[in-house]
Amino acid sequence: MQTQQWPVFQLVSRLLILSQLVYFSYADVGTAAQYSPPYLPTACYGDDQTQFPSSNLFAAAGDGIWDNGASCGRQYLVRCISASQPGTCVEDQTIQVKIVDYAPTAQSPPSTQSTTIVLSETAFGGITNIAVNSINIEFQQ
Repeated sequence: MQTQQWPVFQLVSRLLILSQLVYFSYADVGTAAQYSPPYLPTACYGDDQTQFPSSNLFAAAGDGIWDNGASCGRQYLVRCISASQPGTCVEDQTIQVKIVDYAPTAQSPPSTQSTTIVLSETAFGGITNIAVNSINIEFQQ
């Protein structure tokens, strides 16, 4: 009887080890650019200065996540995953940004058009090591 239990134990052990090696991601992949001041007025909150988090980690939503303005105030976790230039991304760095604007109508033009999200200078600098126009990101609400 013991010999029949041993293969089951080995199978369960291997499955447990394998489950620890597999990474499940519930995030989406997109692109990000950056924009500079002036940031006011915004499509979400107009001229209200209190819309900006004290950390200055905020963003403008691109068409893909704008959702007719429903994205205003949403919080997103954003991580740089790659860029055209090696070494751009800060490894294992994730930031949380608040959507305060709509990228196509933002007061300041983004460094690259038609991205998923346009990050404030502070936010973009928090996940990149060097200056580039756009990066590939993983993001999650």
